[in-house]
Amino acid sequence: MTALMAGTVSATASSPPQPNELSETTRLADRRSLVVGDRAYAMGDESGLYPATGWHIRGEMGGFWTQPIKLLDGLWFGLDGKWLGKDVTAAKYTSGHGYSRIDYSGAVQVRRTDFVPDGLRATLVGLTLTSATAKTVSLDVDAHSELMSSYPWGWTKPSAADANLPDTGAYTNGSLNFRDRDYAAYVGSSLRPTNHALGPNHRGPQDPAVICPADGTTPARCDDSLVGKGTGGRLTYDVALKPGREQTIWFAVAGSDDGAAAAQREYNRALANPGKLLQAKAAARQQIDQKTAVDLPGDRLLQQSVEWSKQNLADSVQEARNLRIRDVNEGKDYPAPVGTIDTARWFGAGFPDYPWIFATDGEYTSYAAVAAGQFDTVKAHLKALRDISDLLNARSGKVAHEIVPTGDVYFGSNQSAGNTDETVKFPSIVALLWRWTGDDHVRDDFYDFSVRNLQYVYRELDKDNDGWLEGLANVERSGMGAEKLDSTVYLARGLRDLADLAASKHDRKIQQWATARAADLESRFEAQWWVPQALGYADSVDDPANPANDNTPIFQRHWTGVTPMEAELVRPGQPTSPLASSEHAATALTQREKPCYTGEFGLFHTGTGPTSDAAGNPGASCDPVVSQVKSERSIFSLNTSIMAVAEGNYGRLGKDQQQVYTTGNARIQLDPKVWETPGAMPEIAPSPDSPANIGRPFYDRSMSLQAWGTYGVLWPVVHQQLGVDPDLGRNRIAVVPQLPAGQTKVAGSNIRLGRGSIDVAARLAGKELRTDLTVHNLKADFTVGAVIPVGAKLNNLTLNGRATPYQIVTTTRGTEVHVTARGSAALRITLT
Repeated sequence: MTALMAGTVSATASSPPQPNELSETTRLADRRSLVVGDRAYAMGDESGLYPATGWHIRGEMGGFWTQPIKLLDGLWFGLDGKWLGKDVTAAKYTSGHGYSRIDYSGAVQVRRTDFVPDGLRATLVGLTLTSATAKTVSLDVDAHSELMSSYPWGWTKPSAADANLPDTGAYTNGSLNFRDRDYAAYVGSSLRPTNHALGPNHRGPQDPAVICPADGTTPARCDDSLVGKGTGGRLTYDVALKPGREQTIWFAVAGSDDGAAAAQREYNRALANPGKLLQAKAAARQQIDQKTAVDLPGDRLLQQSVEWSKQNLADSVQEARNLRIRDVNEGKDYPAPVGTIDTARWFGAGFPDYPWIFATDGEYTSYAAVAAGQFDTVKAHLKALRDISDLLNARSGKVAHEIVPTGDVYFGSNQSAGNTDETVKFPSIVALLWRWTGDDHVRDDFYDFSVRNLQYVYRELDKDNDGWLEGLANVERSGMGAEKLDSTVYLARGLRDLADLAASKHDRKIQQWATARAADLESRFEAQWWVPQALGYADSVDDPANPANDNTPIFQRHWTGVTPMEAELVRPGQPTSPLASSEHAATALTQREKPCYTGEFGLFHTGTGPTSDAAGNPGASCDPVVSQVKSERSIFSLNTSIMAVAEGNYGRLGKDQQQVYTTGNARIQLDPKVWETPGAMPEIAPSPDSPANIGRPFYDRSMSLQAWGTYGVLWPVVHQQLGVDPDLGRNRIAVVPQLPAGQTKVAGSNIRLGRGSIDVAARLAGKELRTDLTVHNLKADFTVGAVIPVGAKLNNLTLNGRATPYQIVTTTRGTEVHVTARGSAALRITLT
């Protein structure tokens, strides 16, 4: 990228291709592009145009944003009267780590590079022009504003149409300036325009705009919405080109919800040295790439997915200031704020329609993030959830579900029904981060809220006092009982994790309370929730308000039936294991691998019935239970992640087991035959009941990047295959790898633990099983080991070349060999 680093205007030699890039050349106008920084992001299509996108505010979720406001519908470029993306064809779109690039064919070669500097409320776009002959080209830049808040939405009261006001446009000192109340946007370059224009349109080749109706039959592609009240402008430049010399011109789109002066400061900062900002962005992403760097010679696709999943997590980080917290009651109310949060930072759930704060999404994503060494964002996400929830819910302990960056809480107040599962999961994420960092400040900061989480659910959500919580969870479908399986599973895990935190703080009262509750649930779980004729666990149990039906299991084949195998419980003095028994887990997982539950890219949301498989073949070998709920053969990257993790918890790493699901998520992210945005993990895979996004209108698609799918890639590789299991809160680290069947090596370097890191390599060479551990800047008590392959037996063992005592431990993963080590270690196990 050296050609793009010399400043606002550069003329340097062509840069070589970058190694960490993925490119696409087909159907670019049908694919979404995305660049993200922590204070801004932009979405268009991969030809450089900006179709109306998204559905929360229908057609308005794309374009240029800085939380919590939108700035522009789009930014268009024309050379000598020909618009890029329409008159000048886009030949190739490239996703890089932290940037995107579009190459155009034409008499003048054009390369467009977009990126968002972290810490700035601005997006930068660089146009690199090259001509074989000396010439001066006329460069037109169109911008169309849409200054509006991320809330309210299209269907709320008031709606986005009610709240959005007309923008005004002006030209000042070489830039376009747009205003709407305190919302402001600046667009321009440090070059001086030779001409400018203002007017209601200025959408480049997308004038006159096709308007998306609010609902009903709509065009396949439109340019603006009925909500839109923006205005436009054009900047024109004369650019002199020398023969064969590249020249790069940088443009900035910057804004603020704190007035024009604040927007102009962001604009000036962005254009002060774009090349330096791009270097900083590249360096930061390289640091991310260097953490948790894996070598999987038996599964290079999964290795590449780990690489891009780390970048997807970084691309999901968002930050907003001055969030005014209010309960809008699913869009029905608009009360005065109960307080203000100065700063919130979080993992945005998905782009373009969910780039805000979700408890459920962030809790799943945290497992991937700690495996990637991205501890700081996990901590920030927890803090945002805690602080917002305590303001909203008067310190009740209930976790808010969905928070827009304005501070509007759509769902999750004390007055709403849920979600129960995300309140009981919060203590587990605190324990997770504490174990991976060893930071007692993390434990202490979130301990009180974690206690209040579980006290709240027992006080408010167990009306019949049977220990199974009522309330909403991940799936809400007709016919479900009030008590949900996933809430039960995550409550059992949360109780064990809270007990662990309490024990470390010597809080015996809470430790004993949580332990007793957990033990009670665990002792009764199988009898209540296992449904033998369904070969699986009930999704819910019936309404406790009806004594005649109390605690009747209801089986509907939802993906949450896998959670008893997915969530691990930490019990003192016992191997960490999921809630499900090994016998029932084997039965349930084998059943879920069948085509009535699993499609080409992973696990269905809701499996099919006894009469057909996913392809409609009658007489498929599925459970005989009749359910009134229709199957939903949509494959979410989260559902597939849950299945991948569950398989790994029971040592099921084979090609027909975990690898089906890790490969499924990796393919929708990396396979050119499948992806929409190269390298981005989407929300939903192409599925029998969810057609591929690329064939759907831009205003009717699932998310092009959804953070939670990384859970099914990073956690299986780092925690299960490499066997990294830290307990740094107690200064302990276990590294017990398991090689997937048929593979001879898995390795990872710079896996961040606390303030240090480890390198791990597991190999099978003939009859010798090897685990090599290298420790960097860590002092802890280490357990090093391996999972013995099925059918093999230990014959001999050495540690660092010497015979040493060892333990044989039976776990749900299989037979494990454990050896105590003081640090870096070379374990050799001879098998028979």
